[in-house]
Amino acid sequence: MKLPLKYIETMKALLGAEYDAYLASFDEERFCGLRVNTLKLSAEEMAARGVFSLRPVPWCETGFYYDGAERPAKHPYYHAGLYYLQEPSAMSPAATLPIEKGDRVLDLCAAPGGKTTQLGARLGGTGLLVANDISAGRAKTLLKNVELAGIRNAIVMSETPERIAERLPNFFDKILVDAPCSGEGMFRKEPDMVKSWDADMLAFCRSEQAKILEACAPMLKAGGMLLYSTCTFSPEENEKSIGNFLERHPEFELMPIAKKNGFAEGLAPYTDCARLYPHRLKGEGHFLALLRKKEAAEGKAIPAESGGWTKEMDAFGDFAKEVLQEKPKGIYKIYGEGLYLLPEGTPKLEKLRVLRTGWMLGTLKKGRFEPSQAFAMGLRREEVKHTADFSLEDERVIRYLKGETVEAEGKDGWTLVCVDGFPLGWAKRQKGRLKNKYAVSWKWE
Repeated sequence: MKLPLKYIETMKALLGAEYDAYLASFDEERFCGLRVNTLKLSAEEMAARGVFSLRPVPWCETGFYYDGAERPAKHPYYHAGLYYLQEPSAMSPAATLPIEKGDRVLDLCAAPGGKTTQLGARLGGTGLLVANDISAGRAKTLLKNVELAGIRNAIVMSETPERIAERLPNFFDKILVDAPCSGEGMFRKEPDMVKSWDADMLAFCRSEQAKILEACAPMLKAGGMLLYSTCTFSPEENEKSIGNFLERHPEFELMPIAKKNGFAEGLAPYTDCARLYPHRLKGEGHFLALLRKKEAAEGKAIPAESGGWTKEMDAFGDFAKEVLQEKPKGIYKIYGEGLYLLPEGTPKLEKLRVLRTGWMLGTLKKGRFEPSQAFAMGLRREEVKHTADFSLEDERVIRYLKGETVEAEGKDGWTLVCVDGFPLGWAKRQKGRLKNKYAVSWKWE
């Protein structure tokens, strides 16, 4: 691979005697990773199923390497949301941010959703997760991955950081910023990224990183934590970006990140940061900085959404009596034709571009309720009265995922279709046949 001369000079200065080892890593194997979705099953349970040759990722307790010849994206368990395919080093930011149950968490540059789904699993259905991406197109991919993971307590937006900061000051306990960057850490994995690397790109990235960090500052509560990450080696985009931010914001302090599993220190004086190099560990390049907000200015209380049962929702009540073991508890809200269950503490989000607020249960039309794909993915088999639960080896699983009608005896009506006990989607059973209601855009191809 032909690397830019300026880049080579920078890396030689950074790595010194390690440069040759770094260069040699370009000829070594790339590592494939998947991260288990603990909203559905534990990492130990996934490994015990033996469907892939899994080896633990040391810095992420739910992460595994798998053999590159395997195809976990073409497996029913992928369509059940049991795992997310993620480059191993990319698991480090959300694994490093100290999430606690009940936190309000923002993933600011969230698409396609790897870190969002990791944060959602760590919250375990508690608190509130806001996932944002400024690109409306990328935010749609983010939304699908949130739904596939079965995350009930998420808000998905497509907004500028500045508008979110204006609307939600002093609101979040934790923020993750996987900032847009020059991507030097991905050169080994994605050689085409080398072609777009130049001084103009570096300058653009630094400018965007500064704007994003500036918008984050007012959004954090006192005592809140911000994890800043990039997939680049550039000191200007990493330690210098952090140093400039700290100079402007003395209310923040840099927190230490443990240097283990091959993590290297940040460049002095920011040695509390962490650098991930492909010649030191089994993964691509990354940078991590953890910041804590020591104090925050007083702010006005942010009004929360409220809900209440309306007659229009009775159709869902009838559905719940017939299909569910019990009606889910929470704040019910109708947006357009959609019925949603909102997480506690959901703020009012007027004038923000919101794709999804909470768990979309389904649509209400002319006194009828039709359950959504997102509703199916957020349920557990034991929460539903009527299921068609197929084993992994059953050929009806793939046929269902392709949108076909399949046979399954049982009570007529709405039925949750599962593989090995994990939901895939809905069907409507009639006389032993399942009329397929799997989301058209999700179909197996």
